[in-house]
Amino acid sequence: MALMARPKEQAARRQELVAAAGRVIVQRGVRGLRVKDVAAQAGISAGLVSYYYPDLGDLLVDVHEHSVDRFYWSRMRLVEGVPDAPGRLRALAAGGLPSGPDDELCLTLYELHLHAARDRTHAALMTSLFDREVSLYAMVLQQGAAAGELHLAAPALDVATNAVALEDAYGLHVVARNSRVDAGRARSLLLSYLAQATGVDLGDEDPRATPVGARDAQG
Repeated sequence: MALMARPKEQAARRQELVAAAGRVIVQRGVRGLRVKDVAAQAGISAGLVSYYYPDLGDLLVDVHEHSVDRFYWSRMRLVEGVPDAPGRLRALAAGGLPSGPDDELCLTLYELHLHAARDRTHAALMTSLFDREVSLYAMVLQQGAAAGELHLAAPALDVATNAVALEDAYGLHVVARNSRVDAGRARSLLLSYLAQATGVDLGDEDPRATPVGARDAQG
């Protein structure tokens, strides 16, 4: 039985190291990631970190994959159960932006996305998240248009692509602590664009099902 349990234990340990590395990246950036810091965060020896990840680059890839999945599925959860297209758009707009400058998941993703300029694997992960987010927006837009709830001023794919690009741009200013573009201002600007593109007043409330910052604590 002990031999059967070992792969599960290894998987659990890797998950712990991925979470620890993510916290280090938030504190020190990708370039500052060191085995000893991951070990300290995880409460284990540096040798054990190296046992599971002889190449620190492999750990970075696992952190990126985990962060991409976590971010995307958090957005999916916000949309599920919302009965109308305008409400789903408000949920998407809220979930696609950092909750504030200390949003750990968004900080991790921005750090790793910058790394994409120098690494094809990270570039592919960044692109995959962008494509999945665009597809999610496009689905909501197409369904809303078909139901007569939205009146699109441009093809759904174009509106969706612009929305995700705006999220990425505004989000960078939020985590960079630009006093002119905080989380609330970014959400208002994004909703303003979506309102113009869909012919619907989307208001300016934050419909997140979880409190600000709660996404950071979820695994």
